[in-house]
Amino acid sequence: MTKHTFNEIRVPIEKNNISILRDRGKCIKCGKCKDICTSQMGVAGKYDLIKTCDEAVCINCGQCAKVCPVGAIQIRPHWKVVKDIIAKHNKVMVVSTAPSVRVALGDAFGCDKGELVQGKMIAALRALGFNYVLDVNFGADITVMEEASELIQRLDGKGKLPMFTSCCPAWVKYVETFYPEFIPNLSTCKSPIAMMGTTIKTYFAACNKISPTNIIHVSIAPCTAKKFEASRPEMNDAGVLFDNDTILDTDYVVTVKELVDWIKAENIDFNALNEDEFDSLMGECSGGGAIFGSSGGVMESTLRTACMLSKNKITDRDAQSFAKVRGSNCMREADVKVGNKSLHVGVVFGTANADTLLKQIKSGEKYFDMVEVMACPGGCIGGGGLAQHPDTLLEARKQTLYAIDDKKDCKVSVDNKEIIQLYKDFYGKPLSNLSDDMLHTLYTNRSEILTRSTYMKDVAVAKRDK
Repeated sequence: MTKHTFNEIRVPIEKNNISILRDRGKCIKCGKCKDICTSQMGVAGKYDLIKTCDEAVCINCGQCAKVCPVGAIQIRPHWKVVKDIIAKHNKVMVVSTAPSVRVALGDAFGCDKGELVQGKMIAALRALGFNYVLDVNFGADITVMEEASELIQRLDGKGKLPMFTSCCPAWVKYVETFYPEFIPNLSTCKSPIAMMGTTIKTYFAACNKISPTNIIHVSIAPCTAKKFEASRPEMNDAGVLFDNDTILDTDYVVTVKELVDWIKAENIDFNALNEDEFDSLMGECSGGGAIFGSSGGVMESTLRTACMLSKNKITDRDAQSFAKVRGSNCMREADVKVGNKSLHVGVVFGTANADTLLKQIKSGEKYFDMVEVMACPGGCIGGGGLAQHPDTLLEARKQTLYAIDDKKDCKVSVDNKEIIQLYKDFYGKPLSNLSDDMLHTLYTNRSEILTRSTYMKDVAVAKRDK
């Protein structure tokens, strides 16, 4: 007897799921959640509840909540907790905003499709009571510095190829659960949000003479899986540095949908706000950092920086070559050159599509040097934590992110003056001992859940024989 009612129609969800929750009374048994979890995410049809001892497998992507027509599946909210902390006035509240938030938030307030509302977004966050507003695009630039260096290292034989990106926590959990043999292929880099958190609790805290124990870092994200990522025990490296396990990289993740609810609850007239700017420290980014929110953006940005690290310049031909990874198709391939090395790279979104790619790599049908994977359609611009999410918005959001890149004089992380200063004053250089401790992580083999019933029987037999 399963605890998950009519699970042949709907996706099963555990009550303690940190990203989403279900109101069974609202469910109309339409099957849309099960359909998307099976067809696009490749999860619901890939495991057996009998074998998992009736425990639901979830990669926390939130796509089921996105397609639920009646709100039976919702994002687990954390904004009210953050609001209460702000009201107490006893913590320094630092908020950072992910790349795609600025091109998706305005859709909920009647703005044009994909309109850049960065200035109003920052003003709204200050109106909500945050002391500092920082840009996760800066964290994306840190990620690229580390990831491009790691790619070069792997291309030189120090690590497995292909190297898979690790910015998407839903994708990472998918690998950990269904393809643990590919864990060594995952980049060890933390996501931009996690790198922001560690750097805020160390470098930023020191520069502003704030005790890290007094900082609450809140990240605004388009992604429900970031709530799971923030809860991972590995995401406390600043705490390890200070020998204080209460210090987390990121204390709370508030999705765009939650931010919209919060702004409306405070009766803030979003469209009437005067535009504001990010704080000066950890608020500057390159064009490469800006495009992280779109499928292909992580790949293109990493290739740019790897090219700069290899030969200290990017020619127009290089730039045109790297732009080949752009597009709207769910699976794309390109041949590029980094330094004196010719690479075959891939970009895919939707973990069901990634599943197909992994099988092709395992069989030897395809070879890649690097693959970018995003769980959600179109990348983070189609995240499960967004307030407005029709597919018709994806192209507009993507084009706005690339327009930000086009207008930037600084195209690569290595030219970002704040990044240069960060490494000079704190991390030293990419892949240094300190950056390895603070900015890189380990992964967990979660595949045991898929055969838990057999595992539990083995344990019982072992105990009996003992």
